[in-house]
Amino acid sequence: MVIFHLLYLLAFGYQATSLDVSLPLLAPSSSVQVSPSLISFSIEQDRWTDWAGSTSRNQFFFNVLDNLGKLTGAPPRVRIGANSEDHTKFNAAISVGLLFPPKLEATQLVFPAITTIVPYPEATNITVGNQFYQATQFLPANTHVTWGLNFGQFNLTTAFLEAKSILKAFSSSAIKNAGITLDAIEIGNEADLYRNNGARSRTYNITQYVKEWTAFATNISTTMGISSSSSTKFWGAAFAGSSHSSSTGGFSPQSAFSEGLLKSAPGASISTISQHHYSGSFCSGSEGLLQDLMTKSTIRGNLSSFAPDITATRSQGLDYVFGETNSYSCHVGQSIQPAILTRSILDGSNLATPLPPHVQPSYYGAIVAAEAIGTRGNTRVVELSINNAQVSGYGFYEGTRLVRAVFINSQAFLLSTTGNRPSMHINFKFTGSGTAPTKINVKRLVIRKVLSTFVQVDRM
Repeated sequence: MVIFHLLYLLAFGYQATSLDVSLPLLAPSSSVQVSPSLISFSIEQDRWTDWAGSTSRNQFFFNVLDNLGKLTGAPPRVRIGANSEDHTKFNAAISVGLLFPPKLEATQLVFPAITTIVPYPEATNITVGNQFYQATQFLPANTHVTWGLNFGQFNLTTAFLEAKSILKAFSSSAIKNAGITLDAIEIGNEADLYRNNGARSRTYNITQYVKEWTAFATNISTTMGISSSSSTKFWGAAFAGSSHSSSTGGFSPQSAFSEGLLKSAPGASISTISQHHYSGSFCSGSEGLLQDLMTKSTIRGNLSSFAPDITATRSQGLDYVFGETNSYSCHVGQSIQPAILTRSILDGSNLATPLPPHVQPSYYGAIVAAEAIGTRGNTRVVELSINNAQVSGYGFYEGTRLVRAVFINSQAFLLSTTGNRPSMHINFKFTGSGTAPTKINVKRLVIRKVLSTFVQVDRM
């Protein structure tokens, strides 16, 4: 018996229309191998110990990562950085018992006032001690980690002290025995915005960035033993936007390469180019709709616009990572808030008592992807050709054999919408050589409306 798993059908409602979909039995040449740690996380540095725990493990967060790791065979990778990495300072006295009066803490934080536009601001000052980086030990075993260093404040001593503390943490028995690996160091976050946020002059450009990055990276390489032969490497760029070209002199991987980023000694230790891209921004209070985040054409466009950057990066033999993406920037909505993103729901008023830790939509999405990837380590994926603006589909292959598929209906169904929710009936046609399945296992994630707090998984 040949069994085929239709893991999740994210389509809901009762008024069904029909859609024909072809599923190749053997992996097409356009399929790509997918990493078991495809679903990974970037964490704002000022809240790192809230997630991981300071003096003991945050079991809820650990369980989230561990559950995903069990589904794919590898835990999610974790990047700790973002905007607040450029506001982090180091003070060795901030740890157990060294302050007067004695305090048990890993971080001292200073936050700006909450505003209507920024209800969840980042800390403007983060002062950390050794325990801050040692908290990495609370991640699941065999986690790969990228740490961000302060580049925005242009203080080499700060970056040097942070690097020493990171090296100390990853030399500890707790982290080494858990097999937790320091994959990379990221020097600075979104340096292309420094000229807008006051970190550099208004004339700051890619030439200056490469020169400054090289100076910092030279020092950090010596401090941490980073080289072309070391297991720890650098992530380069981490830009918020891109000119997608070297001809304009703007910030982009192409311009950084043209300016000689890879030609210096530390540049030769760059393994990955990272860039960030959001579907929109709430930094100025602009409005947006949930459906816009889910539209098939928008998601495709978000990726296709970076095709030149990805091609240029891969041509240098480097990996390419979207270090931050999804939803709106400036900490509104994130990928976990199923609401219309308008100022009317973000008025800066006192929030209700926070709920205990609980499952939210992004975790369900991560579970879907993790189950689709599976634990074999040789999974390939291809997007299926579907003639519908709302329905997307992906075939998953172990080796060359079709084993799973995921279909997503991204049509939003709001609380204000009346009547039955439209649904889609999918007719499968297996194509190509190979043995067609004689049995199909189906899981369906059922969410009644986008603000629903109850979710169920149907097995068929």
